[in-house]
Parts: sequence; C-alpha cells; structure tokens
Amino acid sequence: MKRILLKLSGESLAGKQGSGIDSDMLAMFADEISDASSGGAEIGVVLGGGNIFRGLSGEKKGVSRVQGDYMGMLATVINSLALQDALKQRGIKAEVLSGLEISPLCKKMSGPTAISLLSNNTVVIIAGGTGNPFFTTDSAAALRAIEIEADALLKGTRVDGIYTADPEKDPTATKFEQLTFDEAYSKHLNIMDMTAFTLCNENNMPVIVFDIHGRGNLAAILDGKKVGTLVKK
Repeated sequence: MKRILLKLSGESLAGKQGSGIDSDMLAMFADEISDASSGGAEIGVVLGGGNIFRGLSGEKKGVSRVQGDYMGMLATVINSLALQDALKQRGIKAEVLSGLEISPLCKKMSGPTAISLLSNNTVVIIAGGTGNPFFTTDSAAALRAIEIEADALLKGTRVDGIYTADPEKDPTATKFEQLTFDEAYSKHLNIMDMTAFTLCNENNMPVIVFDIHGRGNLAAILDGKKVGTLVKK
C-alpha cells in the first residue's frame, strides 16, 4: 500500500489519564507515523475528539446535539494541531486541513488539496469531522479515505483486530483474520458506525482494524504484512 487513511480515537490520545492529551501517547503515535512516512508511505490521519469533549444533549444534560457536535469538531482540531507539532519536531512535514476552515490554523479540506500535499511527502491531518453535525469521526474517516483515493482505511485500536466478541471482556472470543463487508453485517460486528461502514463498502474501500499500540504495526501493514483484521468486498 502506498496511501492510507489512519483513524485514531481521541480517547487513545488521552492514555491512562482518561482525558486531555497524554504526552507519551502523542509521542508514540507521532513515532509510528514518522517511521511509516519515512518509508515512503503517503499518510492521511483523522483523529477523534472524545478526549477533549463529548457532546451532551437533552434537558438538563448540557448543550444541544448540533452545538455539541460543532464543539466536538473543534476538539478534533486541537488534537490535530498537537499531532502536527509532534510530527514537525521529528522532521516530518505535516499539514492540518479541516472540514471547518479556521484561519490561520488550518485550511479547508478538499480532496485535490490533500492529494497534492500527500504527493509532496506531507502527512495530512484532517480535522473538523465532515464539517457537519450528526456525523461521527468514523464517518469522516471513511469519507476522507475515499476523497484522498486511499488504498485502505486503517482503524487503530487497543486490540489487535476484530473478534467474535470483546476480547477484553470475553476470554473465549476468537479473532477474524479477514472478513467481507457482508459477513461483518450478518455477524453484527461493531467495527465502525453504519454510515462509515456502508461508505467503505459501497466505494470498495478496504478497512484494516489493528493494534496501534504495537510498535511497528503501522509500518508493517504498509509493507504488506498481515497485521490485524482485513475487511473487504
């Protein structure tokens, strides 16, 4: 694979502290992306924002869903700027594009702009979700993977693939090495939200779920090695 879209949750950036940005986790992600980029891969990244803000809606629960979603999009910008800085400290060119243009921090996301940057050996960190409320960052990652014409969408998690059940709760859970989208649908596997999963299926975008905490896993996938679980048509 030459070009990929890497999806990371905001919670993964928080590490054991549970919220905010853990400097050790940020450094680890930056190291993994730096190593893979140095190997010649073109890498787009979409980060969640749950470590900064999770929307609260409803009476007496906080802000409205729409306002909360926009606040969540801004949280992804904070995470993206942090990752950009960490990559630049490692000598890696990195640019933040966003579904929401925030001058002078980041330009508006567009497929041609992102592809041009990727072709120029620049890691493109895509913030701001889809730019619209009611869509998750999983959906944003699927959309952006298609827009940048990625070879695959890589979802980095804390487990090493897709299992029959949650391996952290069920010790009898068994891992799938490969699945079709139809098999994942029929088995009701919770891989991504339905909008994101359907986008990938309809646009023939393979999804690889893998353990981002495993040192060298990202580079290994880009080298064509079997890591995690592959979902494709």
